Amino acid sequence: MKVEHQIRAFEQLLDSYDGVLPLHRYLFAYFKQNKQMGSSDRRWATRYLYSYFRLGKALGKLKTMERLAIADFLCNETPSLVVASQLPELEDAFALALADKIALIQKKYPAFKLTDVFTFKPELSAGIDATAFYTSFFVQPDLFIRVKETHIQAVINQLKAQGVTPREVGPVTLALPNGTKLEQLISDERLYQVQDFSSQLTGNYFEPRAGDYWWDCCAASGGKSLLLHSLEPQIELLVSDVRATSLGNLQERFQLAGIKKYHQKVIDLLQNNDQVLHHYEFDGILVDAPCSGSGTWGRTPEMLCFFEDHKVANYNKLQKAIAGSVIKYLKKGKPLLYMTCSVFKAENEDMVDYLTKNFDLKLEKMELIKGYAHQADSMFVARLIKQ
Repeated sequence: MKVEHQIRAFEQLLDSYDGVLPLHRYLFAYFKQNKQMGSSDRRWATRYLYSYFRLGKALGKLKTMERLAIADFLCNETPSLVVASQLPELEDAFALALADKIALIQKKYPAFKLTDVFTFKPELSAGIDATAFYTSFFVQPDLFIRVKETHIQAVINQLKAQGVTPREVGPVTLALPNGTKLEQLISDERLYQVQDFSSQLTGNYFEPRAGDYWWDCCAASGGKSLLLHSLEPQIELLVSDVRATSLGNLQERFQLAGIKKYHQKVIDLLQNNDQVLHHYEFDGILVDAPCSGSGTWGRTPEMLCFFEDHKVANYNKLQKAIAGSVIKYLKKGKPLLYMTCSVFKAENEDMVDYLTKNFDLKLEKMELIKGYAHQADSMFVARLIKQ
């Protein structure tokens, strides 16, 4: 039977995956090594595995196949053979609203609790609607692109001509189904930047001015730097990261965006960098700090099963060290932008409290951007001014 074939493929993947690699990278390598799997097999195995992890640790005492059927029912709008074989009474209910589907599962399984989807002990940041946040894990986040306002209608027209209607969520922001092959739909990749909606909203806190000198000290592949430059092209910019490979990706993205005037350095912020930066003074510093990434786990739901609580404290130590090491290069009266893609208070508000108590910084404003309301990631941003 076909369902048995699908189940066997799912079980083999689940048994072999250990959480060390991100799931999407593991699947890419696995499918490359197992070329006998057809496109349909790969598609169903991917759907089942992602759905299974979205259930977190809820109903952990049930058998794997029953949990998979519950997860697949909650996470998808189209029927599957697993649900038909394991929970046939729900087969005709796929089209229901998510809240109604959850109610059906709670009625059939009184032990089902949303709090078992996200079971971590560290406290959530203030203002998060826990029920809405936990529920959001059953919905795959959208793919967001940032487009120049002068080009957005042209991009929309290209997408519609290919049968794809984007969701307009801002004057320069379009949302598309995750997995959309943009390179096949938009003729010129210079017209857009892939960037999550919440990440784009952090730009409301930057406030750059022409002639400023800014430092993106954890630049990675340059998403925040590109956003900063789009807000004010007439700035001087230093980008740095501890990983030379990330800066290589940044160079490619800057080239596509037409950005030629910037400085680049490989810098380990856990070391003394006075010899490299002794003469630098910045009008603004972006600290997009390494973190748990818990605000992005809707895209990487395997973390609901593999992340360990103690890592939050480890990230907190790293965040303190990185932020503390760059403040001395900031001019008085100028902003430090502290950002994470975490929903944990220890990485967000507690870090702001630490910075204001231990350095000459005053909090101007901060926000946990609740991406779960827009099928986006959740992000934290704080603007602190050096006194």
